[in-house]
Amino acid sequence: MIQVKTSKSKDFDSAQKSSISDKQENKERQVHWPTLNTVMMVEDTLRNMNESVISVAELKRKLPRQVNHITLMVILEYLERSNKIAATLKGITWIENNNLNLKKAILHGMEI
Repeated sequence: MIQVKTSKSKDFDSAQKSSISDKQENKERQVHWPTLNTVMMVEDTLRNMNESVISVAELKRKLPRQVNHITLMVILEYLERSNKIAATLKGITWIENNNLNLKKAILHGMEI
């Protein structure tokens, strides 16, 4: 059986494909930007944890409120870029140090 396409059916097919690709792009672009309170909540939880290394799943359980996974990933990326955490295959650990004496020693110390 031969299928004959008219110009109207071609326009409909291209519009339908365009609509589907637009929806997929919108889903990919959807990023849940965290609020300052959410970032601070994650920071406090990581800073005050008893374990030295924690997985993302454990972190989600220890947070006082639920956080969207994508939002949590954005927060963890920010914390890693600002050198507050280290994220490895084993998990996440808090590395920020606010000790002024240590900072002075690093600035004035000799490189070996």
